[in-house]
Amino acid sequence: MHPRETVDRALRLSAQGLFDRQVAELCGVSIGAIQKWRTGARRSNKDQDLRCHNNCPRCHGRELDDAAYAYLLGLYLGDGHIVRCRKDVYQLSLFCSDAWPGLIDEAERAMALTMPTSSVSRRRRQGCTEVKSYSKHWLCLFPQHGPGMKHTREIKLATWQQEIMEKHPGRFARGLIHSDGCRGVNRVRRVLSSGVRWYEYPRYHFKNESRDILALCCEALDLLGVAWRFNNRNELSVARREAVELLDLHVGPKY
Repeated sequence: MHPRETVDRALRLSAQGLFDRQVAELCGVSIGAIQKWRTGARRSNKDQDLRCHNNCPRCHGRELDDAAYAYLLGLYLGDGHIVRCRKDVYQLSLFCSDAWPGLIDEAERAMALTMPTSSVSRRRRQGCTEVKSYSKHWLCLFPQHGPGMKHTREIKLATWQQEIMEKHPGRFARGLIHSDGCRGVNRVRRVLSSGVRWYEYPRYHFKNESRDILALCCEALDLLGVAWRFNNRNELSVARREAVELLDLHVGPKY
């Protein structure tokens, strides 16, 4: 049993936006304890059962954090997948490169905010980290799940998902680009009468084998007023200076 002061401090830190791991380190307790205090899991058995069985925004009308979900939806369409791990329980997994620890933290937080009553964990893989969570209701939130790879089947947003994407196109685009895109520097060589000159400028890329997911990215960029073009059959780019500056407000470099 931890002192009430420790619990109150942990809840204040969580409310300020700190991740569970950070709060656990500051308070000197386990991550599991932080998750229980944050989600209210250490209530009476009756209250806990009620929370566990009425935690789905689609089935039970629980309020959904639209901004967090828009970002998580973008990540899922890029690098995420859902598997059935036991009867009626599904695992949502996102695979994030270890080169971007901040992205891993943000993915973990988005997953926790989307399904607050389900714990989020990490598993080290070769060159990447799997961020995962278990719930009976992940299929309710991601109806795009189906057999086979995403580019082999139709990917279409449900009406309620479309409304969230249109409400938060920047968060959705951020999730897509954080999964299957990048912000880099393009170098161009020009031969002039005065000699060879090199020019450098930042630009964004988003690459995906699914034409449907590419179209969703284009739609989000259109909503943001960001100019884009296809530079390959499965890749689009944002290269105009004003377009890059605008997209920087919503995405920016991976970190």
